Amino acid sequence: MTDRPAPGQDAIEAAMARLYPGRTPRRVGYRPGRGEPGGALAGCAAYPADGHWHYIGYGLSELHQAGPEEDPEFSGWGFELTLRVRRGAESTAPGWPFDIVQHLARHVNTRLVILEPGHRLDLRRPATGHPTLPDAPPTGLTGFALTVDPGLGELVTPNGKVLFLQAVGITPAEQTRIREHGADTVLAELATGNPLLITDPARAHPPSG
Repeated sequence: MTDRPAPGQDAIEAAMARLYPGRTPRRVGYRPGRGEPGGALAGCAAYPADGHWHYIGYGLSELHQAGPEEDPEFSGWGFELTLRVRRGAESTAPGWPFDIVQHLARHVNTRLVILEPGHRLDLRRPATGHPTLPDAPPTGLTGFALTVDPGLGELVTPNGKVLFLQAVGITPAEQTRIREHGADTVLAELATGNPLLITDPARAHPPSG
């Protein structure tokens, strides 16, 4: 634990408390952590939402007091990653999405990539991490499209702006359609009947054989 002031993290947690008043999230930390070789995020929280779990990563934005060398307009990378996962009968948020959010954040840090709405990430494997992650379900989703999180949008913190980018699980066919028609078109189709763009691993069966 640290006693360092964390105005960036405090602002994010206040936004989550407004979205989910009275709800206690499951929290995890990462090793290696933010600022360490191979690390990316300081942690991730999963909030129990209506019909799904809402995961949010901490650490792509500046959590602590920003230094004088930092861009005052944007906090850190200027965004944090979120993921909404369909909730079943389980009472505790599944573990595999915590790993996926960290994996996507590592992509940002190692490749120095600024992600934006409409970007597509092709994992070329099950987007849940199956079968490597022990509780990850099999799925035919193999990548993610990024959009602005509909519940969080953009937040102005003491360290600058933070845009919440939601990763939405997509199939190989949907990735092809995004290349041809753009992410906005495909995400609008997926939002029909699923306005929060909740990722449901069961909506796409893994290839047989």
